[in-house]
Amino acid sequence: MPPLQRQVSSTDSYNYLLFLPDGVHGDAGDVYEGLRLRTQRQQLLLPTILFLHGAGQRGSNLDDVKKYGVAKIVEEQADFPFIVISPQSPRGEYWNVERLGILLDQVIASYPVDPDRVYLTGLSMGGYGTWHLAAAQPERFAAIAPICGGGNPQAARNLKNLPVWAFHGAKDNVVPLSESEIMVSALKARDGNVKFTVYPEAKHDSWTQTYNNPELYNWFLQHQRHKAVN
Repeated sequence: MPPLQRQVSSTDSYNYLLFLPDGVHGDAGDVYEGLRLRTQRQQLLLPTILFLHGAGQRGSNLDDVKKYGVAKIVEEQADFPFIVISPQSPRGEYWNVERLGILLDQVIASYPVDPDRVYLTGLSMGGYGTWHLAAAQPERFAAIAPICGGGNPQAARNLKNLPVWAFHGAKDNVVPLSESEIMVSALKARDGNVKFTVYPEAKHDSWTQTYNNPELYNWFLQHQRHKAVN
């Protein structure tokens, strides 16, 4: 069986894995087989997840990104109902907000992405990336789910209108639970729309049970982006 994710190279953002739900084609001009009209294509825009991996998946081999998270889930589910974009950070680097913004622009222009239903999530280093990207560009997203990461609590004011569901393991010995707690507290202080799940027995791997839970994806689909986020 051919791989379910295509490898896409980019010279000005990140190389990434592209997952398109079964029946969707990669060219914006041929979204579904037999459907060519522009008006029909507009009606077929799909919810999209931007997934940011952790530090261990950095490098130049995109197959490494499939080890964990949403990129792993879609390798096993051809009927997964989202477009999934899984970029890869080069070795030794951290997620760069500007480059991720360029990537999103490219993706929205190239694939049948519904710009009002773009969801952001990531684990560990990708959890930090999720907090930082969402705080810098909150208007892009409908909802975010940072896992075992942290951010700048001063930037929480930018996230007050953005639905957030944060996850962390209580026994995490790599990224302290307090990293998520600080962000959640800052959001609550600003009356933010935030949920927080702490797994009492989980260590650093709080992502496996999170991404295996259909409730996360149902929660994503309950949200569309605000046209203006202050």
